[in-house]
Amino acid sequence: MAEENVIYVGNKPVTNYVLAVMTQFSQGADEVTLVARGRAISRAVDVAEFIRNNVMPEVEVKDIQIGTEEIETEEGDTISVSTISITLAKPSE
Repeated sequence: MAEENVIYVGNKPVTNYVLAVMTQFSQGADEVTLVARGRAISRAVDVAEFIRNNVMPEVEVKDIQIGTEEIETEEGDTISVSTISITLAKPSE
């Protein structure tokens, strides 16, 4: 999958990410992947559901992957952070 079809979800409002997904699809992308860690996971789910229910009902969830990443803090400690990757796809024609 092309790197430009990946949207990293962070602390911005949900509408910013919805607009980014819509832009990717309008530019011809067949798939868009939302990637989030930690507290942003719920925002990524909100974006995917908003797209499916309100904006582009033809888009379907193709894949969801969950995992854990080890991250080193500024103090030098290692913590585990949950991750999610949601792939949205237009139906094949």
